[in-house]
Amino acid sequence: MKSSSGKPRPGAVRKASKGKQVGSGGQGRQALEGRKPTPKAEDRPYHPAGKRKIAKDRLEAAQERGGKGGAPSNGRSPRKPETSTKPQAQRRAKSGDESEVVTGRNSVVEALRAKIPATALYIATRIEYDDRVKEVLSLATSRGIPILEVMRPELDRIAGFDSVHQGLALKVPPYEYAHPLELLDKVTASGRAPLLVALDGITDPRNLGAIIRSVAAFGGQGVIVPQRRSVGVTASAWKTSAGAAARTPVAMASNLNQTIKAFKERGVFVLGLDGDGEVSLHGLPIGPKEPVLVVVGSEGKGLSRLVTENCDAVVSIPISKSTESLNAGIAASVTLYEISKIRSAKK
Repeated sequence: MKSSSGKPRPGAVRKASKGKQVGSGGQGRQALEGRKPTPKAEDRPYHPAGKRKIAKDRLEAAQERGGKGGAPSNGRSPRKPETSTKPQAQRRAKSGDESEVVTGRNSVVEALRAKIPATALYIATRIEYDDRVKEVLSLATSRGIPILEVMRPELDRIAGFDSVHQGLALKVPPYEYAHPLELLDKVTASGRAPLLVALDGITDPRNLGAIIRSVAAFGGQGVIVPQRRSVGVTASAWKTSAGAAARTPVAMASNLNQTIKAFKERGVFVLGLDGDGEVSLHGLPIGPKEPVLVVVGSEGKGLSRLVTENCDAVVSIPISKSTESLNAGIAASVTLYEISKIRSAKK
């Protein structure tokens, strides 16, 4: 458009189109349809569940290629996947993260009472202060442990998303295992009748924590775990033990069968737990002051063949026919209770 003077009016110049003029039909249709349904957590690659699914799929693909004799496209042999047969403390050490995180108010306060070395105490913002939280803060302050106040999402990440931390998490160095024979010598030197529990093929840290708690409750002095095919003292075991892991030592045996033989040479009666045992729990062949080592097998496979052969007696717990078996932690608790009754009744 031009003005009366014949010159184009400022701002009225229409720019030439660079292409064919098109309409707007369909351009806003997606906005009108609304948002699509939210994908499942495992279908979102950025979500922890999605990351676990991706890792699982990769592991299954690698195992499938290994089973068919194939190899990855890069020509390298597939790396053997890491399983739960190794103690978690060893796996964490291999990955470079050697620290453990103890979670839960009871576990944290017991760990601090036992003066276990700690590198940091994490506390959630706006935590409800009860007597345990106050004691935790007092113990940590007196020992000079750094106290870090963090938001709950960050504490969830530190403690593990499947952990119930109750607003507290304590970072501790890896567990220091005792030697089985040194543990036995220490108990004997104290004048007490040794009562120890050894684990054979137990890989669930919650079972280990429950057994540690039962050993402490019924007068036992320690637990022995094998170096291979067994769980170690992890944060989950600490949590399940409700702080008993701070008072009950755990030893690690490089070879469980050799350790059992060494115990027998020192006069310790080795009692194995198995559903097919020939001796009933109600007729334990032990004296009130006899040193005892209770060997607990896994819930599925039970005791291994060599361990069974090295036991002085294999005991079964009478249960209802409608129940196939007992959890390893419960079986150990029942047995330790029966032993404690024998010792208290015949003193």
